[in-house]
Amino acid sequence: MTVAVGGRRGVDLSNGLENIPVLIERSPDEPTCPEFQYSPDNVQGPGCTVDPSEITVPGCSCITQSCFTESCSCLQAHGRAYNNTRILLDLHKTNTGYCSPVFECNALCSCGDTCSNRVVQRGLRLRLEVFSTWNRGWGVRTLEPIKCGKFVCEYAGEVIGFEEARRRQLAQMTGQNNYIIAVREHAGTDSVTETFVDPAVVGNVGRFLNHSCLPNLFMLPVRVHSVVPRLALFAGRDIDVLEELTFDYSGGYSNQPSVELLSTRSDAAIQASRTDGLQRKACHCGTKNCRQFLPLDLSILN
Repeated sequence: MTVAVGGRRGVDLSNGLENIPVLIERSPDEPTCPEFQYSPDNVQGPGCTVDPSEITVPGCSCITQSCFTESCSCLQAHGRAYNNTRILLDLHKTNTGYCSPVFECNALCSCGDTCSNRVVQRGLRLRLEVFSTWNRGWGVRTLEPIKCGKFVCEYAGEVIGFEEARRRQLAQMTGQNNYIIAVREHAGTDSVTETFVDPAVVGNVGRFLNHSCLPNLFMLPVRVHSVVPRLALFAGRDIDVLEELTFDYSGGYSNQPSVELLSTRSDAAIQASRTDGLQRKACHCGTKNCRQFLPLDLSILN
């Protein structure tokens, strides 16, 4: 079905499952859109022992529409992540490579749906369009300005276990895209939580986001109803209309190019990036600090 969003017309890729249609423009000159099942939320896949839709996080007993730190058990336990306009706080921490955990109010909380601590769970609220890039297949661009710190979309798909992620990675044929994102959270010296999300077969608009070595989005694990985090993408700077949305597949983010990344990789470094017969794909982001190759999570393969 053809829909109109923000003065543009196209097919709703989400088939009405999102709050706002996700446009995709198709023409004879553009590549065929891959077949996949659209899902705005994570689904349980092989090796995942917890259903992402199961409510496992306790709620607050606030009686106000929006929670206050002085009285909300959620905010007292985990801190305030957003301001009153649902903009992410402490953005400067994203440049360090580390961030504080984000917990939103959930289905067990008694606060209202308009609570400022409910952001990612409200789903897609921006007008986005999937389009054909000239050298990187499909991509995603915004049809409206996006303020720094605003939630953009999730990277949703099948939540799978480590062994399944490794099996899928090794089974990939030459030329196939790798959609698996591995997120590791460190809660202490010996406490590491790993989450693997693969939107190749079941996923949302996030599966079309391209990598950039100097991206405008960054990813944060956000817990809402479940202990399984939702991989949320936020704007790292103000983003203009029709600008392509990108994030660093390795999880990094910086508004400025890193000096270390400007150096050319040696032959030895390129050879070390190959493992189990897999050749890293060239990066075509075109930024001044381009690392030449897309990130590859070697820990899944070893």
